[in-house]
Amino acid sequence: MRLPGEEVAQFVMLTPFTPSGKSNMIGWLAARSDGDDYGRRTLFRFPKTQLVYGPAQIESRIDQDTEISRDLTLWGQRGSEVLRGNMLVIPVDGSLLYVEPIYLQAESTRLPDMKRVIVAFRDSVVMRETLDLALRAVFGEGGSSPPPSGTDTVAELIQRAASLFASAETAARNGNWAEYGRLQTELSQVLSELQRRAGETTP
Repeated sequence: MRLPGEEVAQFVMLTPFTPSGKSNMIGWLAARSDGDDYGRRTLFRFPKTQLVYGPAQIESRIDQDTEISRDLTLWGQRGSEVLRGNMLVIPVDGSLLYVEPIYLQAESTRLPDMKRVIVAFRDSVVMRETLDLALRAVFGEGGSSPPPSGTDTVAELIQRAASLFASAETAARNGNWAEYGRLQTELSQVLSELQRRAGETTP
């Protein structure tokens, strides 16, 4: 990603920080992994007047969603184990996008299979079959028919984000962290553009 105030995208590892005994996020630490900046750590603090949800609070919002909670409970009662993947907290132009994959693992095979993707952004929490559909729901493209195709349309950006997310998951499973970092950088750029488009069309 491109850190605030920087012009060049870098591969970084992010760690969110919450106050002791509380769940809201007050900042995150970026550890750089490229070139001369390798090992350099930068701490970003959120304004004290701004409430930023921490990962645990997003998990609670997911659990409080009646439809999502119902589906997860039903799947867990049908001989499968529900596994909630690592939540990605992605900074996007002054906001945070939370993405969590949901896996089902059958007792007989013990091989996780990604079945759903949960996306939380601002006041929206949605769960869909793919990241593509989840982003459409969050950014107002939740209809069954995609918008007309064209250069850099919202539909194309969503499809690109879904493709990058799937490719990054594959790279992570294969231990190809250089490719994973490159894909995450591209994904952050696409999501930033989606947020900009949403700001243009949403009152």
